[in-house]
Amino acid sequence: MTAATLAKDELAAKSAEVEPPVGTVAVGAAVAGAAAVPAGEAAMRKRPKLRVKLPPGREWFDAAWPPVVGVLAFLGLWTALAPMVQTSLGALPGPGDVWDAFKGLLVEYSAARADAAAAVADGQRYSGPPTFVDQIFTSLKTVAMGVTLASLVAIPLGLVAGMSKRFNAAINPLVQVMRPISPLAWLPIVTMVVSASISGDDPALPKSFVISAIVVMMCSLWPTLINTAIGTASIDKDLLNVGRVLRLTWRAKLTKLVLPSALPYIFTGMRLSLGVGWMVLIAAEMLAQNPGLGKFVWDEFQNGSEKSLSRIMVAVIVIGLIGFGLDRVMLVLQKLAGRDARS
Repeated sequence: MTAATLAKDELAAKSAEVEPPVGTVAVGAAVAGAAAVPAGEAAMRKRPKLRVKLPPGREWFDAAWPPVVGVLAFLGLWTALAPMVQTSLGALPGPGDVWDAFKGLLVEYSAARADAAAAVADGQRYSGPPTFVDQIFTSLKTVAMGVTLASLVAIPLGLVAGMSKRFNAAINPLVQVMRPISPLAWLPIVTMVVSASISGDDPALPKSFVISAIVVMMCSLWPTLINTAIGTASIDKDLLNVGRVLRLTWRAKLTKLVLPSALPYIFTGMRLSLGVGWMVLIAAEMLAQNPGLGKFVWDEFQNGSEKSLSRIMVAVIVIGLIGFGLDRVMLVLQKLAGRDARS
């Protein structure tokens, strides 16, 4: 054994004596780190950090100020020009008069609820006239029923029309003829059919509710039907070819390929149908004197009191706000459904 070999062995032995094992170094470092970090800070480090990225304040301001300025400018013009507009019931009410009329309608609703509670407590049935708030809920229930019926009819027909060119060609003339028909033209026909079909003194659904819902359905199903057919027909042909290669059943093809691709078109059609249905409903309630916001507007017009014009303007503003809110709700549902379809 040479001298160089002896020197190398001696150096290796000394380094083994000086350097601790690797596991010992790691454990010692962890213990030292834990001792150095306070308990509260260590707990904070263990908690998962919620990373919510909020838009900068500048973006919030840029998005908020145009609509705020527009609304304030409209209210200013309304306040300045309203006294100059004269009607048979006096000057056009300004924003303050409309706000006072709105508060008065809420007071009437509270008083009616108190009377109804007292009547129920006495074992009697409340038979007072519906208030403004009651008319709002009546119109909302009616439009919900009408648009739901329209969707149940339009979506299946649209899917079949988009998947079959022959079926699309068969129903296209009927759709193009019936789509432009005014709701006021449907109303007498629907009224006569429903009145002859529903008999009895106390039916499960009031005739007025059924008539308004069917009129809404007849006028609001076309946007959903047309958009569903267009969305179904515009599916990528490669997806359909993949379905043929995989030998998917008709149901699997519909649920896995057709519906996810056509879903944005379907919800766009439903949003349009909801807007059309809301407008149609108010006109139908006014003409047929069915319960709802339309009847409230007509009754106040016929009343002709000094407060009628302010109350009518309250109803008009509420109709617009409800229509805007319904569109936003449908938009949120569209985004949720699209997210679920992608996942």
